[in-house]
Amino acid sequence: MSGMPTPHVEYDLLLPLLIVFGTAVTGVLFEAFVARRARYLMQVLLALGGLAAAFAAVVAVGRDLPATGRLAVLGAVAVDRPVLVLQGTILLVGIMAIVFIAERNVGAAEGPGAATAVAAAPRGLDSFTPQASAVPGSVTEVEAARSGVTQTEVFPLTVLAIGGMMVFPAANDLVTMFVALEVLSLPLYLLCGLARYRRLLSQEAALKYFLLGAFSSALFLFGAALIYGATATLALPEIGDQLFAHSGDSLALIGAALLLVGLFFKVGAVPFHSWIPDVYVGAPTPITGFMAAATKVAAFGAMLRIIYVALPALHDQWRPLMWLVAVLTMVVATIAAITQSDIKRMLAYSSIAHAGFVLTGVLAAIPAGVSSTLFYLAAYSFSTVGAFAVVNLIRGSGGEEELDMSRWAGLGQRYPVVGLLFSMFLLAFAGIPLTSGFVSKFAVFSAAAEGGAVPLVVVGVIASGVAAYFYVRVIVLMFFTDSPADPPQLVLPSVWSKAAIALCAAVTIGLGVFPQPLLDLVDAATAFAL
Repeated sequence: MSGMPTPHVEYDLLLPLLIVFGTAVTGVLFEAFVARRARYLMQVLLALGGLAAAFAAVVAVGRDLPATGRLAVLGAVAVDRPVLVLQGTILLVGIMAIVFIAERNVGAAEGPGAATAVAAAPRGLDSFTPQASAVPGSVTEVEAARSGVTQTEVFPLTVLAIGGMMVFPAANDLVTMFVALEVLSLPLYLLCGLARYRRLLSQEAALKYFLLGAFSSALFLFGAALIYGATATLALPEIGDQLFAHSGDSLALIGAALLLVGLFFKVGAVPFHSWIPDVYVGAPTPITGFMAAATKVAAFGAMLRIIYVALPALHDQWRPLMWLVAVLTMVVATIAAITQSDIKRMLAYSSIAHAGFVLTGVLAAIPAGVSSTLFYLAAYSFSTVGAFAVVNLIRGSGGEEELDMSRWAGLGQRYPVVGLLFSMFLLAFAGIPLTSGFVSKFAVFSAAAEGGAVPLVVVGVIASGVAAYFYVRVIVLMFFTDSPADPPQLVLPSVWSKAAIALCAAVTIGLGVFPQPLLDLVDAATAFAL
């Protein structure tokens, strides 16, 4: 017993995490003890206030943090500059996600061709079912909707997922990383099944996500077990040291491959992407945008830590696997996106293609690869959340989102501001100059070329050019095609949602025109704490 280390918790370094998890636990208590009519307001204020306080704590921790970072909780959590950039991005995305999740206004906008209001009562949360435990379409569900029941449990669930996402890239051992993976995944499994419309599709999406997510977690855990068998440790820096001495150990190679495969599932890389289109379409649209942005940030952050801290000795072994996955991801997703007629499914395949672009920065295995990947994740997150927020505003006659791309014809003519905003996000995805997407792709491709992956850069540039087709096709459809006889209508969001969408657009253009401040920030955030 005398040889056991004395537990010591560095509360100052863990303050952002403590605030987020404290907010989630307080939200659960609100569900138990606060009157139903007061829960909505209190949960929204609690979630937004907690995430804003956590972001302020991240900034405060970053000011006093040494360049080499620090370890906390007996080395289980690493607090360094890459982690703080990732956590700050996740918190900002989470704040905007809470704003969109809290949307309750479903009144139709006035404008040319606006014949009728959207046929949904302005009660409850706009995108979420009022009674998750009820059979879809049952009398119980109809009565819950009529009485204005609000599913406020979504707020603590979202905050809990954000907490797991913040721990995931900061985990300095495989046990902590696995626990964080489960903490971020379990709330998302539930949230994907709570859509107000297309209830059966939403429940199917949740089940698919749960089954494939559990499968990927099992692969990750099995890989961790094999790594432990080969190195007798689960701490990432110690794994790296052991692998330098035993880099040819087949047990370690298989374990490392399984770890990466588990992460490939989470980022949606081909051929581990099959869950993304169905889950993105079936989940409530605010949750889809949140997952597409924040989950990628967390998973790629964890991937960076594993590759740069635990697996540098296996560079020659894992690099061909990353090459293959990156090429397949860019090519397969781009080709699949061209054939889509559903707007959310097209954005889902676009998200997969962007995972391939980010992988080109990850496999550079140089400091520029880390900085370019961080920039890409931050810039892409804002554009993604904004794009899905706009999709959530376009509604059919029954109140559900209008996802048929052909019915978006003439949308930009009837609602110019909405059409312009969505076009801006699409152009950023395509990597058009003066948008954040151009600077992001230029950064990761430059890093990959510097790291010796010139052929991969060529594939990425070609894939980007082909992808521009299906983005521009939507823009042409919105502005240069006649509207259908009964066009979908625009839902007027709250002023907070308008402000969040405007912020996403401002960041998308701002990082394209003035990217230097963020580039300087990520250039200083390339050293991982050991």
